[in-house]
Amino acid sequence: MSRIVKKSIYVVAGARPNFMKIAPLIKEFQKESVNFKLIHTGQHYDYNMSKVFFDDLGIPEPDIHLNVGSASHAVQTASIMIEFEKIIIKEKPSLVVVVGDVNSTIACALVAKKLHVKVAHIEAGLRSFNMKMPEEINRLLTDQISDFLFTTEKSAALNLKREGISADKIFFVGNVMIDTLITNLEKAKKLKLLDKYNLKKNDYALITLHRPSNVDTKENLEKMLNILNFLQEKIKVFFPIHPRTKKNLEKFDLEKNIKDLNIVLSNPIGYLEFLNLMTNSKLILTDSGGIQEEASYLKIPILTAREGTERPITVDEGTNTIIGNDLAKAKKYIEEIISNKYKQGKIIEKWDGQTAKRIVRIIKENLNI
Repeated sequence: MSRIVKKSIYVVAGARPNFMKIAPLIKEFQKESVNFKLIHTGQHYDYNMSKVFFDDLGIPEPDIHLNVGSASHAVQTASIMIEFEKIIIKEKPSLVVVVGDVNSTIACALVAKKLHVKVAHIEAGLRSFNMKMPEEINRLLTDQISDFLFTTEKSAALNLKREGISADKIFFVGNVMIDTLITNLEKAKKLKLLDKYNLKKNDYALITLHRPSNVDTKENLEKMLNILNFLQEKIKVFFPIHPRTKKNLEKFDLEKNIKDLNIVLSNPIGYLEFLNLMTNSKLILTDSGGIQEEASYLKIPILTAREGTERPITVDEGTNTIIGNDLAKAKKYIEEIISNKYKQGKIIEKWDGQTAKRIVRIIKENLNI
């Protein structure tokens, strides 16, 4: 009599944006009694950039921690692949679930596929059409080898079909980030942060800046600081500084450009704190991907300091506007927001808190779990 082997699923996370995406998925797997293991690659290793997210979101301790740490793209990707291959060979799961567009995403997808393990990509099909972004390369390659492509918006399916991916692999399920936001919104709202940071509701701007294109050269960082300087003349600014940005402010001797201004500086903060400060802000200036989606769901005006976005629905139906590092554009839209003349945004299809349920149902049906 043959032994029945219970099918198992590996869920991979490695960097801060991944954690908000895996949290609802893990809860749904637990609810549906699906056998899974959480793999943390350790791509983000700073406590405030990683561990606190597990605490905030109620994510269990990882079953396996690869501890790869920071390095160049090639070294980090290779390190993840070497370590992940060992555990895949040893345990041979039925499915590897990867999320987003970080180095952990492509590294683990590639290892799984070469060892004949199916791959599911959550947030598939998003495209910035900017091949200078490492995330774009990670997205394109991961989608080409995935067996299940779970999309957040309809433009993603069009991108995938144009790239030759079979329609029967593509599933429009909605946005797991919004599942997490909806689950945690009331808890986040109860935090008493405005007094802590000397802020007033709807009377401050929230800033995040971390992309190499904005902070890795003195010229571009100065352009962002010029926008920041104009913004703080109009409204108080709260700015939790990413380690990369802080390091480059020091490197280029630009700290003086943001001192003694109408700006509250802090270290990176946890998910719940950030969500609280988003909900109470007048506007957000960011170069993040996920924050564009969260702000659009919350109907908070958001200006994105990039040349484009892989999340076009946040511009077409949400509250997002792309400004790059263009000071004139920034001034125009900041004035609109301050004077309450900015666009309102619409309800976005399937951003309803039910995405993880849809994903798990599809996985169970296809893997016969």
